Amino acid sequence: MKIAVVTGAGKGLGREIAKGLSAKRFTVLATDIDEDAARVTAESIGGGAWSMHQDVRDPSSHREVARGAAERGSLELWVNNAGVLHTGHAWDHGDELVRQMVEVNVLGMIWGARAAIAAMRDDGGHLINIASLTSITPVPGLAVYGATKQAVLGFTISLAGDIERAKLPINVSAVCPDGIDTDMVSSQRGNPQAGLVFATRKLLTVEEVAGVVLDLVDKPKLAVSVPRSRAALAHAMRPFPAMSLKILKPFHRFGERQRRKSNGES
Repeated sequence: MKIAVVTGAGKGLGREIAKGLSAKRFTVLATDIDEDAARVTAESIGGGAWSMHQDVRDPSSHREVARGAAERGSLELWVNNAGVLHTGHAWDHGDELVRQMVEVNVLGMIWGARAAIAAMRDDGGHLINIASLTSITPVPGLAVYGATKQAVLGFTISLAGDIERAKLPINVSAVCPDGIDTDMVSSQRGNPQAGLVFATRKLLTVEEVAGVVLDLVDKPKLAVSVPRSRAALAHAMRPFPAMSLKILKPFHRFGERQRRKSNGES
């Protein structure tokens, strides 16, 4: 029996990924800090799926999840999806909000990667980390969040090099999506600092992004950005950070109009 672990699977993108993996005949272990939500995910997809409560900030929780997966079958896929988003000026965030973003988005991903590799190093497998388009472009209003997602991408690429040098039979991938229409993003509609999150005529759907993740299961790639058109612009701006900030100004104005419209503001 091939097992897939999906963290943050209680709703949104994590739940959609779990559903898709079940359709690919993986038996899914859905984890979430919201134990009831994780249970709902597992029950809704069936196929032997089960759930565990997990706070990804706790390194021991990842080892416990890996052991739980190994008890059911062969752990072949681990998706580090759990994440949190807060927008606003970096200096206005409370200390605990900063700590939460760093511990969930960065340390949670690293702890998960370490547990997955320890479990997969003999028989092989695939580790997929959910990053963000903010991993490759400056996003004023999301400085702390963007920094955590840049860390996800940087860690993933360097980790792939370590795995190759160690000759481990493990694939590693990072997915860098633009804004997704999830509760996490919707919760920022009332924040004027979140304009760049909504600087698109249509947010990505969870189905679109989950589809990219599922494609990687069949055809592993080191890093994939969604959509490619936005990613091309982001990559083009990377060598010119000061210019990038100027180019982003009209995007922010557009995003702010979109945010206000979606939030019912005049």
